[in-house]
Amino acid sequence: MQSKNDPYVDIRPYHDDEVVPAINRLINDDEFISAILRYRLPLLAKTFPWIGKAFLKQYLKFRWANVKTVHDVQMQVAKYMQSMVEQTTDGLTYSGLDNLDPSKGYLFVSNHRDIAMDPALVNWSLHLEGFNTVRIAIGDNLLTKPCATELMKLNKSFIVKRSAKGPREMMKALGQLSSYIKHSLEENQSVWIAQKEGRAKDGNDKTDPAILKMFHVEGRRQKQGFAEYVSSLNIIPVSISYENDPCDFAKANELHQKSVDGEYEKGEFEDIESIVQGIVGQKRKIHIAFGEKIVGDFNSPEELANEIDRQICTNYYLFPNNYIAADIQHESVTSKDKKMFDEKLSAMPTGVSDIVRQMYAIPAEKKAH
Repeated sequence: MQSKNDPYVDIRPYHDDEVVPAINRLINDDEFISAILRYRLPLLAKTFPWIGKAFLKQYLKFRWANVKTVHDVQMQVAKYMQSMVEQTTDGLTYSGLDNLDPSKGYLFVSNHRDIAMDPALVNWSLHLEGFNTVRIAIGDNLLTKPCATELMKLNKSFIVKRSAKGPREMMKALGQLSSYIKHSLEENQSVWIAQKEGRAKDGNDKTDPAILKMFHVEGRRQKQGFAEYVSSLNIIPVSISYENDPCDFAKANELHQKSVDGEYEKGEFEDIESIVQGIVGQKRKIHIAFGEKIVGDFNSPEELANEIDRQICTNYYLFPNNYIAADIQHESVTSKDKKMFDEKLSAMPTGVSDIVRQMYAIPAEKKAH
């Protein structure tokens, strides 16, 4: 659905005047209310679901009564982020923001380890330093439920139409996406996008040149060459490093099953479970490294991908787990670290634990070369 007045209406996040109606739709979405009830009050959900639903609806109406703008939503998210960082991490650090201008829009191209946490933690770092939060690129594969779409569009997410079929429909979707990214930057609104479709489940962060080619679709429409257009996008590579990945077992299990059976059948709610696990699971320490703005003549998506990969690898923060997994001696590694990592691996089946070890080893091995 596009209109001449708003060519991005079907993919963009909600505007201020759309926030209250979206919240009302969420409160009246039975599937959304049931899901929260099952997660937060499982006993009540089983015994007296109708009482639980009525109570929860009234509570949310009261809790969200003063949420009327996109900024209000972001402030609500900030409260959740603060408690999440306090409860599930041993501290978050970040670097590189002192080189950026809070009044400008940047295109943050990030490695991708966690569905929800990666952009959320980038946002949290920006928020702490007085920057505006980003608009987040999210695949439509995660928006199978109406309530998921409402939540994401309330939280400044815009939709990447991965499900587009046929060359014409795909080109139209790519053109709209590319144009929206440029439009956001021109409004001095920063954008977060992963360096490739899907998470790096094996721990090897690699930029897909197809993503960078998509950036240039709007540039081609404007009759600009790749190098010239790319330099106008203010691209900042971002490295996100987790000391402990709460989804490491699930990722490794998927890769192991693929290697044994040749395929892996994803469960209906697996993406949602990954999102929840990533949020509530223990992450220990986290570091977000904001790289340097990409300047210079990169004449092809492949050349640009190499530069993004170089920065993401160089800026990736290594924790003791990485050194232990790669069998590299380092002064930061203690006997307690080794014991914890060995216990973690010994609790997993052999084929899966080998992949988990490799997952933590790869960033250290890449930096060593």
